[in-house]
Amino acid sequence: MAKLPIIVIVVIFHVGLIVLLPIAVAAMAPVAGPVPDEDLSALLAFCSSVSSDPGGALADWGRSPAFCNWTGVACNSSSSTRRVTQLVLSGRGIRGVISPALGKMAFLTVLDLSSNGFAGEIPSELSALSRLTQLSLTNNLLSGAIPAGIGLLPELYYLDLSGNRLTGGIPETLFCNCSALQYMDLSNNSLAGDIPYADECRLPSLRFLLLWSNSLSGPIPRAISNSAALEWVDLESNYLAGELPHNVFDRLPRLQFLYLSYNNFSSSHGNTNLDPFFQSLSNCTRLQELELAGNGLGGPLPPSIGELSRGLRQLHLEDNAISGSIPPNISGLVNLTYLNLSNNHLNGSIPPEISRLRLLERLYLSNNFLSGEIPRSIGELPRLGLVDLSGNILAGAIPDTFSNLTQLRRLMLHHNRLTGAIPPSLGDCQNLEILDLSYNGLRGEIPAHVVAGLSSLKIYLNLSSNHLQGALPIELSKMDMVLALDLSSNEIAGGIPSQLGACVALEYLNLSRNALRGALPSSVAALPFLRAIDVSRNELSGALPEPALRASTSLRDADFSYNDFSGVVPVLPNLPGAEFRGNPGLCVIAACGGGSRRRHRRAVVPAVVSIVGAVCAMLCAAAGCRWVAAVRARRRESTWRVDVEGQGEREHHHPRISYRELSEATGGFEETSLIGAGRFGRVYEGTLRGGARVAVKVLDPKLGGGGGEVSVSFRRECEALRRTRHKNLIRVITTCSTPSFHALVLPLMPRGSLEDHLYPRDRERHGGPEGLDFRQLVSVASDVAEGMAYLHHYSPVRVVHCDLKPSNVLLDDGMRAVISDFGIARLVAGAGAGETTSSTTSDESAPCNNSIATGLLQGSVGYIAPEYGLGGNPSARGDVYSFGVMLLQLITGKRPTDVIFDEGLTLHDWVRRHHPHDIAAALAHAPWARRDAAAANGMVAVELIELGLACTHYSPALRPTMEDVCHEITLLREDLAKHGGAHDNEDDSGGGRSFSTTKDSLFSNSS
Repeated sequence: MAKLPIIVIVVIFHVGLIVLLPIAVAAMAPVAGPVPDEDLSALLAFCSSVSSDPGGALADWGRSPAFCNWTGVACNSSSSTRRVTQLVLSGRGIRGVISPALGKMAFLTVLDLSSNGFAGEIPSELSALSRLTQLSLTNNLLSGAIPAGIGLLPELYYLDLSGNRLTGGIPETLFCNCSALQYMDLSNNSLAGDIPYADECRLPSLRFLLLWSNSLSGPIPRAISNSAALEWVDLESNYLAGELPHNVFDRLPRLQFLYLSYNNFSSSHGNTNLDPFFQSLSNCTRLQELELAGNGLGGPLPPSIGELSRGLRQLHLEDNAISGSIPPNISGLVNLTYLNLSNNHLNGSIPPEISRLRLLERLYLSNNFLSGEIPRSIGELPRLGLVDLSGNILAGAIPDTFSNLTQLRRLMLHHNRLTGAIPPSLGDCQNLEILDLSYNGLRGEIPAHVVAGLSSLKIYLNLSSNHLQGALPIELSKMDMVLALDLSSNEIAGGIPSQLGACVALEYLNLSRNALRGALPSSVAALPFLRAIDVSRNELSGALPEPALRASTSLRDADFSYNDFSGVVPVLPNLPGAEFRGNPGLCVIAACGGGSRRRHRRAVVPAVVSIVGAVCAMLCAAAGCRWVAAVRARRRESTWRVDVEGQGEREHHHPRISYRELSEATGGFEETSLIGAGRFGRVYEGTLRGGARVAVKVLDPKLGGGGGEVSVSFRRECEALRRTRHKNLIRVITTCSTPSFHALVLPLMPRGSLEDHLYPRDRERHGGPEGLDFRQLVSVASDVAEGMAYLHHYSPVRVVHCDLKPSNVLLDDGMRAVISDFGIARLVAGAGAGETTSSTTSDESAPCNNSIATGLLQGSVGYIAPEYGLGGNPSARGDVYSFGVMLLQLITGKRPTDVIFDEGLTLHDWVRRHHPHDIAAALAHAPWARRDAAAANGMVAVELIELGLACTHYSPALRPTMEDVCHEITLLREDLAKHGGAHDNEDDSGGGRSFSTTKDSLFSNSS
């Protein structure tokens, strides 16, 4: 759901409040008289029912009787009678219950307790605050029903109860008695029943009605049309049903944003006619965004769709049952930037008139029954950055006019019936990040010109399941930033070029089901970040590159089956599930005459050792002095860096460290000591002379693209770790740096990475870790959120990690999570420790401090924020997206790459299809859910899913900040500790509170 304009709306709304509030407060100033003690006693009663951190917001409460000077308290200006008019304690880390005594503060006009840890029910005594104008309790853990008396407050114009656990129905008084109300936000709760807006009721001043993500049912009440001032109506993600009304929204001339997605609405005339509804919107001349996705709406798109507001910018009709053809007059929506008609039953051809949408940036027509050729006129849309026409029955050739789209970043044409050759003009689309032409009928060779022109491709190239022939072009080696390459199921012949090893960022390689011959190059098997390789069902021969495969620390899946490989089946402890079937020439050691080979080895090895020993003795005798001098020189070259945590103590235990000492600690950097690989180097386990076990990260120029890049990465990581200190960040013990050698000495994390624990079957054959239970998952998520919140908001210099994923989260002995691998992090200078990220937004759009900012910095496939693929620069919001993907992965058990390559979806899209109506399907692959059914059915799991969806919102401005995320997960973690997280739901349907950018976070986002 796209709600970017909420920023502007809420800012305007708050400006109005700031202007009017002093006038209202002054008008309510009481006459002179004796000073009552109700306010003091009410504040003390409130203080006694809550708690906060030592030195927190309530530290000065009760220290003096001058309560008007207490934190968060504001009084009127009367010299004789000081009465409390405002109590504002938003985001102060307060926990406890809201005291009913607050209802005695008769002059209170503003009560804001948002973004804390308040639990329990909303006191009905608040209904006695007759002067109250603003009430905000959003983002707490409040439960129970909304007191009906709140709707009787005559002055109330701002009400925000979103982001809690409120249940029951919405009080009728809110719609029938609260006539001054302008802003009503009850979203992200578990409210049920109908929307109680009766025909005889009037809310003439209501401008914002936000009820999304609840369990509301019934139809849209016709009385909504009584609120003619409405600008924003959001009823998304409920269980509302009935026909889309044709006599409600036509009376709302100021309506700008209408969100009705993911309900159970139908079209008129038995779900066959959408025309009455679209006709009713013709009077909404200010409409900017319309969302109707996920309702199962039927019938064809009527011509009246082209008569909607000319100011319409976004139109979401995906995940419905809309049939018929796309009306050509949809081109009348000349200001449209986003059009999504995917996952419907549309047929016919794509109208060439679509080229009149000159401002269109994203076009989704996937998973329909569209036929005919792709119109050449699509190449006339100058701003088009994403085209998804996949999953149709489109035929003919790929038009060469795509080369005119200079902003094109993602082109998905897979699962169609396209024929002909790959047009050479695609090589001119030099900004492409994703090109997917798989599952078509394309023929001919892979054009070398296209491959060379797409050398900057950063995410993936998929040409699988076609009829492509010829050899693999050598130009593939120039794609040194591509993360995934799938050329499987074609008719490609020849050998695998060894130059493919230059694709240093490659994580997934699939060349299966072709006619490839020759050996598998060791340079390909040694790709530093390769996670999965499939070369099955070819005609490859020779021995497998065992040394490279054994040395790989990133490889998790491999399939070498049905080839002509020969020799001994390699023993690969890091690849227990590797496939070798169908290779007659491969045999295990015993079957290959292992006994005679071992006897021969026993005879040869002693002689070799004797000869080598003698030679070494002579060399040492002849050049011993020079060797000692060289070691001493190396010691003088070595430098060490400041320990970021407890400098003095660790200086004493770990003084200057040399290359020789690190080599001794790791057994000469032996492969047996290798425990991991980072973006620019390898990580070895070692033991220092004092007995301390450490991890030594050695930066390798061959992995990072050259010595200069490694040096930059080393300095960046040192700087990030030197200037940040937090329990959930990896610390550096010391470093060793010479002109040709760079290493970081880090604490050893014996529990390994989070990824090892998420998928223990990858390592179960050699004593790998067990999977995490639900409490541990929540604890890990909370730890990572704390560390990221510190980096973004509180560290002396702001840090954008740029590559957050499970393999970069390590676990210590106590299962505490720490964030590691800052080699491509971005440092934002000029921010004080106490400032928020809004103070540094001028820098947030800048690229990461990286001399190879052309690609490697952007992270791993599946975790990359979508704006990066559309030309955006890495930012804190990109980190939030990566965290959201990781959170969804934690809860669902699904690797993001699984859904990308198997289903063509992002993990966000996959989860969104199951939320909120089929949460069980989203958790079906989660190992923890099978072991802990109570947690799987509990509120915390649902809320974490909703938090992950909010973090992975397509629009960066609508993602919460890591500070907001950390606060939310902390509350959930504490609640889980108290109640086990398996709260009984009045409605087990899965509807519940979701976390999103509430008005407060949206207001901060506007900066």
